[in-house]
Amino acid sequence: MGVSPWIIVFLFSVLLQGFATLADTNIQDTSGLNGIAANWDTKPSNWVGNDPCTDKWIGIICTGNRVTSIRLSSFGMSGTLSGDIQSLSELQYLDLSYNKKLGGSLPPSIGTLTKLQNLILVGCSFTGEIPKEIGQLSNLIFLSLNSNKFTGSIPPSLGSLSKLYWFDLADNQLTGGLPISNGTTPGLDNLTNTKHFHFGINQLSGSIPSQIFSSNMKLIHLLLDNNKFSGSIPSTLGLLKTLEVLRFDSNAQLTGSVPTNLNNLTSLAEFHLANCNLTGPLPDLTGMNSLSFVDMSNNSFSASDVPTWFTTLPPLTSLYLENLRISGEVPQGLFSLSSIQTLRLRGNRLNGTLSIADPSNQLQLVDLRDNAITAVTIGAGTPYKKTLMLAGNPFCNQGNSDDARCKATGQSNPALPPYKTASNCAALPPTCHSNQLLSPNCICSVPYRGTLFFRSPGFSDLTNSSYFIQLENTMKTKFLSLSLPVDSISIRDPFVDINNNLEMSLEVYPSGKVQFGEQDISDVAFILSNQTYKPPPTFGPYYFIGQYYSFANGVLQTSKSKKNHLPLIVGVAVGGAAVVAALLALTICITRRKKGSPKQTEDRSQSYVSSWDIKSTSTSTAPQVRGARMFSFDELKKITNNFSEANDIGTGGYGKVYRGTLPTGQLVAVKRSQQGSLQGNLEFRTEIELLSRVHHKNVVSLVGFCFDQGEQMLVYEYVPNGTLKESLTGKSGVRLDWKRRLRVVLGAAKGIAYLHELAEPPIIHRDIKSSNVLLDERLNAKVSDFGLSKLLGEDGRGQITTQVKGTMGYLDPEYYMTQQLTDKSDVYSFGVLLLEVITAKKPLERGRYVVNEVKGAVDRRKDMYGLHELLDPALGASSALAGLEQYIDLALRCVEESGVQRPPMGEVVSEIERIVKMAGAGAPIAESASDSMSYYANRTPRHPYGGDSPSDYSGGGLPSTRVEPK
Repeated sequence: MGVSPWIIVFLFSVLLQGFATLADTNIQDTSGLNGIAANWDTKPSNWVGNDPCTDKWIGIICTGNRVTSIRLSSFGMSGTLSGDIQSLSELQYLDLSYNKKLGGSLPPSIGTLTKLQNLILVGCSFTGEIPKEIGQLSNLIFLSLNSNKFTGSIPPSLGSLSKLYWFDLADNQLTGGLPISNGTTPGLDNLTNTKHFHFGINQLSGSIPSQIFSSNMKLIHLLLDNNKFSGSIPSTLGLLKTLEVLRFDSNAQLTGSVPTNLNNLTSLAEFHLANCNLTGPLPDLTGMNSLSFVDMSNNSFSASDVPTWFTTLPPLTSLYLENLRISGEVPQGLFSLSSIQTLRLRGNRLNGTLSIADPSNQLQLVDLRDNAITAVTIGAGTPYKKTLMLAGNPFCNQGNSDDARCKATGQSNPALPPYKTASNCAALPPTCHSNQLLSPNCICSVPYRGTLFFRSPGFSDLTNSSYFIQLENTMKTKFLSLSLPVDSISIRDPFVDINNNLEMSLEVYPSGKVQFGEQDISDVAFILSNQTYKPPPTFGPYYFIGQYYSFANGVLQTSKSKKNHLPLIVGVAVGGAAVVAALLALTICITRRKKGSPKQTEDRSQSYVSSWDIKSTSTSTAPQVRGARMFSFDELKKITNNFSEANDIGTGGYGKVYRGTLPTGQLVAVKRSQQGSLQGNLEFRTEIELLSRVHHKNVVSLVGFCFDQGEQMLVYEYVPNGTLKESLTGKSGVRLDWKRRLRVVLGAAKGIAYLHELAEPPIIHRDIKSSNVLLDERLNAKVSDFGLSKLLGEDGRGQITTQVKGTMGYLDPEYYMTQQLTDKSDVYSFGVLLLEVITAKKPLERGRYVVNEVKGAVDRRKDMYGLHELLDPALGASSALAGLEQYIDLALRCVEESGVQRPPMGEVVSEIERIVKMAGAGAPIAESASDSMSYYANRTPRHPYGGDSPSDYSGGGLPSTRVEPK
């Protein structure tokens, strides 16, 4: 006789009671968190007990038993930040943003957190001076203290933060100048790796020291607007060739001439000098061909004729030059710039005849009030019917006073209402409760709300809804890619505020629930406070101020009430331990008797799959599903919202692909076959078997499958950025330059090499092509679609005699002729893909075969092997294509007619890695697809946050995938 189960239960309950008072979390961290919470009037609902890591306290992330992250944005906390923060010696991320009643001085002890990487306190009410001790945080990457009430000067010690990437002190009450190093103390000139200086809307004063800028700096944003700087702009500004956004506007005491070397800033896109007291000649912007927004209004420049550069800036959307004493006729070509939206030239000396012919269809406003224009000619081409303002010109005094263009508001179409996200209600919308709003998808819920501030957008036409639709789509994609329960995004009422920031209201609606939970808000708010979300390039730098989110049923508890009940909670917990243990043991026993062991469950799954009357691809009779989950039809119907059209993300010969969200929150792509599809039972089973046995970051992951109610469905991880083919053809909106293309083909090569050399047994894909290479959130390549794949077999045979299958254009001619399939067949297909990547041409189109075209055109005596005419124009100038010749050599080796002359995939990977190094295309720390979006073909692509920003700091989130159907 064995030991009685009830004795085991009793002993287990005693042990449980004995350990009930022990905690896994480091006692120092627990003490620190409790000390911090004691200074707050509110705290998250589950902050009780002494084990924050094991009990998964809201907003707390642990590594092992140490607290490494605090993320509590928009929790409505009030009080101060206690010096107990120093106890959290392993803390890496601290985000307490959008708690408007959280204030007081920052404790100097924060400087002891030597592992801190992100310090984010946006939109609180912190006061006093910024602690100089922050300069001791040698690992700090993000420092966001904007929108508080800090006073005093910028501590020179912050110049010691050599790893700092993001530096935001804007919208405070800081005074004094910009500190520079002097041999004994550091200064901001030491921050050569920092890309963002955001110091606007303060009371900073004094001259801008020339030493602060150097050619070693990597600044892309320099925002010094709305301060009290005096003196002149230093000529060293012209050394910042990486600069993309420059704001000196609204510094009324800024004087002197603008440096003549300003046009060295050829990457500059947004240029703001308005409302200063600058003198000398009007700056010459010739050659600054990235400029989209220029505002130099209200300065004291010397009188000048119309500049020649007016019509030479193709990306220009907005030109603001008011009250600058510019004379001469307005160049007709200014109205025809392809991107131009707004021309504000009021209060100058522009004269003669105003001639407008064939204006750009983007042009919405021309303000020429208070000039000296005597006549107006509207050309015979496309008439200009948008707003034209001419009041205060002689033209209006020559019997034209009744002309609509001479009225204060000018000639215009009826004003459009402010933008608001469209509703998708098909019928009469439902009536929501008082604390709920109607989402764009016509669902009543409680959104997370706040205000977005864009500090330098590259456009001025707020009637163009496409900008805001792009913003909504990219933001929703970001949230979904990180597996957050977001149903929809709503934007409303964009306007330009007094500080020349573009403001708009933001609402984020929950998915599958009436309102967000506490952890949801912690995650959603962090995406915005931490700049994890990167907007489309034309919006430029931004910040967000979130509102307090009121959770249902009073889940935010006061610290005092929780303390009063702590003895009762502990007593109940200890006293009930035995009952819990007994119930747990009983449940385990019953479950095991009903369901059997996990192995038995797996066997039943295997048995069910084996019952399919289809041929297996492996040597055993039962397909190997190794971890792939079997879904019922009803489960997949539910997670895709009844296969709704809104979740339809792709269509092919196989059927349709739908986005779905599992109960765990994981995003998936569900590929559903349709009757008469091009993929049969064998391909369906092949993909299940092969994908369930391979696990590699460059191979798409299979989550599960469904073979129920006559349906065949495959469930994959969700990948958001489509296929390589869509990127090359411009359909996905993802712009791939030379370096990004190299990283994509390297990832694909690694995935194929894994299949050939590390999978057991080896796998031949048999359908390598650009539409079977998917791009995830970071533009990492993932090889997909294994319906045609073959195992080489466990006996080590290097070839298989099999019916020829694949895609014409990529198909290995040797395999086609002999029906002998080897791993070199995949190498050939990959070689074709390499050529497709640099030409952006279909491999086979109208009888033209890209392999033959390249082979026939190659001339190794010439630059780029003489292939200029064949290369994709989007790759740019030849000088930027380092390693191209070696790349072409590799591609041509891969498409040799004889398989034995082709390199193995392992060698291909090594060669591409060598080319990547030559091109300086080593993967950036955290590049996202949004950094690569190109929305306007006529505008020089600009990336406000760069292609090498620090890691996402998302604190998790699943990798993503969108599956390309056949």
